[in-house]
Amino acid sequence: MLRITLVKLLVNNQDEALQYYIERLGFEVAEDNKMGDYRWLLVRLPDNSEFCINLDVARTDEQKALVGRQAADMPLFSIETDDCMRDYLALKERGVEFEGEPEVQPYGTGVLMKDLYGNRIYLNQG
Repeated sequence: MLRITLVKLLVNNQDEALQYYIERLGFEVAEDNKMGDYRWLLVRLPDNSEFCINLDVARTDEQKALVGRQAADMPLFSIETDDCMRDYLALKERGVEFEGEPEVQPYGTGVLMKDLYGNRIYLNQG
């Protein structure tokens, strides 16, 4: 095994999730393909072709119940930065919701934010 390249994120609406991840978080579209009735939609951070998020519509009641809480109250994933305060301020200005301000921890400076459905994402400067 070499690396993890994809994580699936259950969403209520692919278009609104796509808009949020691009306009607020600064991601870009990696793939957007129709396969019959299915839309394969991947986003990634710019210049990061190895790791993508598959924005996939929750269809079943069980999947719908998990939207916004796929990792319960834990961060779903972390985003590494070289300047946590710079990115915190820029993201906050774009309307991203944060849980407090960046704090220095033994492993680096970081802060929790939420996506449009409430999934927690950790922004970390190591």
